[in-house]
Amino acid sequence: MTAVKQIPSTVPQTPERSQQQRLEALRRANDIRSQRARLKERLRKGEIAICDVLVDPPLYVHTAKVLDLVLAVPKYGRVKANRLLERCRVSPSKTVNGLTPRQRKELLDMLGG
Repeated sequence: MTAVKQIPSTVPQTPERSQQQRLEALRRANDIRSQRARLKERLRKGEIAICDVLVDPPLYVHTAKVLDLVLAVPKYGRVKANRLLERCRVSPSKTVNGLTPRQRKELLDMLGG
């Protein structure tokens, strides 16, 4: 029987958060989710254009996935949205803030902005 050698962990541990810090982070996350839900509803209703969101994204949209926003646009289902992202060479997991200037421009051109 061979002994298993334990290697010391070099992965830094995240610091413990107080109950207050956890509640504050949860509140912020919930606020962001609520704002995104309202934005997606406005996109669905046509009250706001996705091009406006992509040109000057509000802070709460920075970490949202581009695919999720495109799916909220009328006439864009999963297949059409994935094709659009593929043509613009954008990963389905790409966030709005993570778009390169080229990707952003191609998306805006394809979406009519």
